[in-house]
Amino acid sequence: METLIIVLIVIAIVAVIAFVVFGRRMRERRVEQKRVEATELRGEAEARASRASEREALAEEQAEQARREREAAEERARRADRVDPDVDV
Repeated sequence: METLIIVLIVIAIVAVIAFVVFGRRMRERRVEQKRVEATELRGEAEARASRASEREALAEEQAEQARREREAAEERARRADRVDPDVDV
């Protein structure tokens, strides 16, 4: 009977150790998967930020061009007013 108890205790200890080792390995795999996912997300975020910066620069350039065109149009309108004999300046 004592031998059976010792064998059962040893089996239980081995099972607990195996469970702990298996749990750690599974946790390590999940952590590694999370690292890979985080790396992919960072890469995607960086690419989006780069595209957004490019679009922002283009929008600023277009806004500046529109401002210059508006100023040119206003100058032409002022010139037309100076030239037009029916407009009092």
